[in-house]
Amino acid sequence: MPVRLDQIPGKAPRPAPPRVWLWLVLVPLLLVAAIGVAWAWDIPAWREQPLSYWVQASGLALLLWSLLGFVRGLVHLGQQRAADGWDQAREEDSQRKTRRGRRSQQVLGVSVHTGLREAGQSPVAQLDAFLSGTAVLQSQASRQGDGSIRHSYLPYDPHEPPEQVLLQVLNQVLADLAQALVHLADETPVALLLEIDSGLPESVLQRVWRHAWRESGIRQSTSPLDSSGLAALDHWLDQRIADRGVLMVVAAQFAPQQSEGKAEAAVGVLLGNRLTQNTLPALAYLHRPELAREPTADALLPAVQQALNWVSLDAKAIKYVWRAGIASELDAAISTVLAQVSMPANAPQGLCNLDALLGHPGVASPWLAIAGATQNLALGAGPQFIFSADNSGQTGPWGMVLAPVPVLLTKES
Repeated sequence: MPVRLDQIPGKAPRPAPPRVWLWLVLVPLLLVAAIGVAWAWDIPAWREQPLSYWVQASGLALLLWSLLGFVRGLVHLGQQRAADGWDQAREEDSQRKTRRGRRSQQVLGVSVHTGLREAGQSPVAQLDAFLSGTAVLQSQASRQGDGSIRHSYLPYDPHEPPEQVLLQVLNQVLADLAQALVHLADETPVALLLEIDSGLPESVLQRVWRHAWRESGIRQSTSPLDSSGLAALDHWLDQRIADRGVLMVVAAQFAPQQSEGKAEAAVGVLLGNRLTQNTLPALAYLHRPELAREPTADALLPAVQQALNWVSLDAKAIKYVWRAGIASELDAAISTVLAQVSMPANAPQGLCNLDALLGHPGVASPWLAIAGATQNLALGAGPQFIFSADNSGQTGPWGMVLAPVPVLLTKES
């Protein structure tokens, strides 16, 4: 679940110290009360030995004043210790949640295939197209033969059946990830987050995936994840940060039923735990994603600030901003937030709007942005910030930081 530092209770109220003037006034009042009691108790004896009664009354008043002062001091000390205990527990809770919030994942490998990458083309050419603002979102015939629709699709032979095209693309994604997995032991556990959104029948998708996996040559066995989208990554950081396995994400949107404004894309991302994975060199560090509570600028700003805080990074250090899967209704909110925190806001100089270049990538949105930003970091770019939404039913967009390995110095637990 998200780490919410804003829900940590405030510090305990401190008790007011005893008021000196009140205790000084109390002395004569107690003395008068003691004399009155002594007078009413034995008037004849008071008249015969007034000095003795004066001494006794004064001693009784001072004794009572001392007892009251002692009790008041104990109460004040108890209140102080209770407040100290609360503040100490609060500080420990804050530090524990901060350490948990600052956990991050190693990005160990990525694979990106969109309409901007021809079959057999180097990923660098596709990245250059991203960074230069080259768009392939245009009106063209869809796979379903619904006429001319504004969308982008993966390069394909029009005479090949769609399932064969999908198989080829998945083969390429798994082949890219296999280059990293080959260096890990056969018994290394691999958690698989598989998200494929397509108009193809589910039975066809399952058959294509099994075929692609068999052809990949990956030796490690996999176990599926129940959650989806960036919520799965958030949950992994909370619950499985000490696992010795790796997390492999394969996400694709291919031949969706409604193609208008959509993008076909296939992405693979291989993630490892910083505490346990030391075989493969990390390409980048992906920090905890932060979800905006509402799709508004007022809700997005604190989410962005918190995502930056997980890295202890100033917004001005961000060199590139990526966005994917964001509805056009949020354009104004994102622009407002970027201006408020002084992050790059103009495309293509510092801002890559994948939705404008490709169309909406659907379930592949966050992983597409993460993979593209990782490839940009590999070329020596500085820290990257990612805005993304997914199809997990969450309310607002997510924000997260992708940091170069030498930059991230915070300690995690």
